[in-house]
Amino acid sequence: MDKVVIDTNVLVAALRSQHGASHQLLLELTSDWFKPAVSVPLFLEYEAVLKRPGLIPNLVPADIDNVLNYLLTKAQLCQIYYLWRPCLKDPQDDMVLELAVQSQSQFIVTFNVRDFKRSATFGIKPITPQQLLERKRRLK
Repeated sequence: MDKVVIDTNVLVAALRSQHGASHQLLLELTSDWFKPAVSVPLFLEYEAVLKRPGLIPNLVPADIDNVLNYLLTKAQLCQIYYLWRPCLKDPQDDMVLELAVQSQSQFIVTFNVRDFKRSATFGIKPITPQQLLERKRRLK
């Protein structure tokens, strides 16, 4: 089972459109071939961003709560004990990297792969949702 940290931009894309790899990745949570890691700060970021007015026009806040609650049922909840800051350009990205290190995740799933180049220092590979889905297909 692959351990991953899902960047907020992937959840935004997944909820804005049912046609992309991000949405497919969320649907794949039922199959248990990967396990997302979540920390309280990352979960709060998910919630704050996804509930921005107009960002996801087809969902009301209660719908977003349902998605996030389901994600939590499938996720490994981690507490961060050690900060690796500053490592990346964006402090929010550092939060994602720290979670990936703490959870011993193999991948950070993001559309900003370049922003996470330095995660390789920790043995963590940044990949897109499409790349993670392709990995699943290859491993079958």
